[in-house]
Amino acid sequence: VPLLQLITLSGSAQMVTTSGQKGNVLTSYVAGALAVMVAVHTGGGVSGAHMNPAFSFAVCLLEQFPWWKFPVFVAVQVLGAFVAAGTVYALYYDAIQHYTNGTLATYGPRETASIFATYPADYVSIANGFLDQVIGTALLILGILAITDTRNKGVPKGLEPVAVALLVFSIEVSMGSNCGCPMNPARDFGPRLFTYVAGWGADVFRWV
Repeated sequence: VPLLQLITLSGSAQMVTTSGQKGNVLTSYVAGALAVMVAVHTGGGVSGAHMNPAFSFAVCLLEQFPWWKFPVFVAVQVLGAFVAAGTVYALYYDAIQHYTNGTLATYGPRETASIFATYPADYVSIANGFLDQVIGTALLILGILAITDTRNKGVPKGLEPVAVALLVFSIEVSMGSNCGCPMNPARDFGPRLFTYVAGWGADVFRWV
């Protein structure tokens, strides 16, 4: 999880702090998708590459994963995302300070909270945002289960992480405009919690 978030959040930080001169939404999406590939290669043999509480919950429901491990994995996933956010903050500290003139904001032209967590577009209602996340996350889980299902036409051995990365990228470029397409409660909550304690304030938890 830390590796996944380190690359994903750094892609966002590079885009935001350079005002789009050294990155844009597309490069941020590519960074996030490739981060998934690297993280799956890195952690697949250790934990089965469980980096998402929603996925862990789904495989528990399907009786492919023991329920007693679920809270442990969720805690580690959130903690890993929190630590990764802190690492990205340190890495881009000077850039963030320069970009914001020292004022950490959640909203406005110089906001930087979106480096770490996702925020809805101004026009998105709570109901539409909820539907957006349900559909995006469900598609992610369904795709992963299909890719790893031995009854389906198999992905060439060793290329499963690439297939998952392409799945993530396809969801990002098709469903990312409403809410930023987090698809991962740990990916969003861990860094959001970090921004709360690092100085962005309670506004980071205000959805609308």
